[in-house]
Amino acid sequence: MSSPLSILLPSCNRTFVVPVSDSCPLLTNSNTNPNSCCFQACLFNSIMRIPKSPVHFCLSLFSPPDFHFSRPFLPRIPFHLAKRHAFHAAGSNPLHDSYTMDKGLGAGIGNIISHFQNSSCSDGVQEPCIWASPGGARKIDIGKQIFCNRSLNMKNIVAVGFDMDYTLAQYKPETFESLAYDGTVRKLVYDLGYPEELLEWSFDWKYMVRGLVLDKKRGNILKMDRHKYVKVAYHGFREMSKEEKVEAYGNTLIRDAFDEPDYALIDTLFSLAEAYLFAQLVDFMDNNPGKVSKSTDYVRMYKDVRAAVDLCHRDGTLKQMVAKDPKTYINEDGSIVPMLKMLRESGRSTFLVTNSLWDYTTIVMNFLCGSHTLDGGITRNSDWLQYFDVVITGSAKPGFFHEDNRANLFQVEPESGMLLNTDNGTPMPQVGDISPGLLLKEKNGTCRIFQGGSVGHLHKLLSIESSSQVLYVGDHIYGDILRSKKVLGWRTMLVVPELEREVELLWELRDLRKKLHLLRNERDLIEDQIHHLKWSLKSEGIDVNEQRKMCTRMDDLEYQRDKARLSHQEAQRECHQKFHKVWGQLMKTGYQNSRFAHQVERFACLYTSQVSNLSLYSPDKYYRPSEDFMPHEFEIIPL
Repeated sequence: MSSPLSILLPSCNRTFVVPVSDSCPLLTNSNTNPNSCCFQACLFNSIMRIPKSPVHFCLSLFSPPDFHFSRPFLPRIPFHLAKRHAFHAAGSNPLHDSYTMDKGLGAGIGNIISHFQNSSCSDGVQEPCIWASPGGARKIDIGKQIFCNRSLNMKNIVAVGFDMDYTLAQYKPETFESLAYDGTVRKLVYDLGYPEELLEWSFDWKYMVRGLVLDKKRGNILKMDRHKYVKVAYHGFREMSKEEKVEAYGNTLIRDAFDEPDYALIDTLFSLAEAYLFAQLVDFMDNNPGKVSKSTDYVRMYKDVRAAVDLCHRDGTLKQMVAKDPKTYINEDGSIVPMLKMLRESGRSTFLVTNSLWDYTTIVMNFLCGSHTLDGGITRNSDWLQYFDVVITGSAKPGFFHEDNRANLFQVEPESGMLLNTDNGTPMPQVGDISPGLLLKEKNGTCRIFQGGSVGHLHKLLSIESSSQVLYVGDHIYGDILRSKKVLGWRTMLVVPELEREVELLWELRDLRKKLHLLRNERDLIEDQIHHLKWSLKSEGIDVNEQRKMCTRMDDLEYQRDKARLSHQEAQRECHQKFHKVWGQLMKTGYQNSRFAHQVERFACLYTSQVSNLSLYSPDKYYRPSEDFMPHEFEIIPL
């Protein structure tokens, strides 16, 4: 009987199970060199009987064993494989791939091993597999895809720019947002005089979502559709009834704009902690009127929360903690550097525009793009600058995007952080030094580092002739995307980290969504029949017996209608809570696109879950949107 021998694939920490003879010395001698002739002969002595009809076998990948094959040895395994039939990946461990063995087909196992080398990754930090790598051009998981609202031909793009915070640097909400929340609470208590019992509060980082609107005057948190109709509303953490929603937002002669100064828009992940804290304060004031100053209302509380958040950022509380231990607060992404390399090798310029100052920017970017030591530490240097042509820190977006902005542009000395004057980006000789700007350029290669300035400076530094030649990637719908698109005409890509889980859930719940569609149609059909019966009962000349039959039929239909309505509402609630127990689907509110989805559709040419998803596509790809459909087309055109 043969025994399984686990063989480690050379480029990924997984194993390949191969049957070998019981007499193989490798099974009894753990010191045998797997690259020795004895070992190879032992493996090839195994007998494989191939029947006339096709059979199936499975390559199984498990944890690393003690046996290793060298790369030259692997392609010599002497059996042939046919077409791949199925692939299943339930996480990274284990993986299985099924193939059919057929005498007439000669795809060697080396090709299959190559397939796994390109699609598998080791535990810990994910191994990058980009479009430009061998075997990189393959089907992309739906959660990693880039979705297109407006056609974009990457061949027309000469420069690709990035925001840093929550774009290149994806912060961990369970640690970073909790840190921001704790810092804000301390500022409220110690600097703004709020009760000390606030220090005992805790933060649920999963509760709030992007796209919500805070009603500062009423203390409400709202989710609305693209037409600005309020569909979900909470006063603090208490859900508002339909009647309360109508009373507050539906009985007005003039539609509310739901905009500043009476409302606050939660469109960035940075705002989730302050929204949660605002809801806590609303409940606290309602339940403890004597513990809050009589002069304090909901509007004042929101201003205090904003002031506390600003204090945290100004005194460096948050950034100091992140700088000490970036790994605790920032997700590692091994695909960022390969993505930047691919873009640059395709002939495009790359730039970074961030509101963060140089001292913090270099720490975060060094963590994301710098070299790591064997013990997992980070080598502190400025090597990450090689992946950019221009870096602008302290940009003060969205004001940066106005061409009439007259902010001064300073050059940054990377080692000291010292700012040097420039003449619209051209180094200016300092007193006592002939050309310090030229020395800086020599030290950092081709990358130039600045602080401040405006988009006009950036266009000049990169020799941009038309704003449509720039693709800018950011996470903030207003600070990054709306201004750069609406004011400049840049092409834009929005990073929406929540999207990956959302699209995966959409796929899983496709049957439930079909059920909702059928239930809605059933309700419409029954209601139409009821309306017709009611109309018929008004007609003259109907005899008593016919009238009695119609009333009986009416009672039956009304029972069916109520039953269908309850079934529909329960299915809606189930679907809603699958995405988020409170706010539901990010991109939908009921059957309509949410306000957030409407903004994404209007201002983002492309949107995706992670910035590094760009690495999965050709740098010359032509992104094309799906066809738009109006309601009258759905029943006519088969989708």
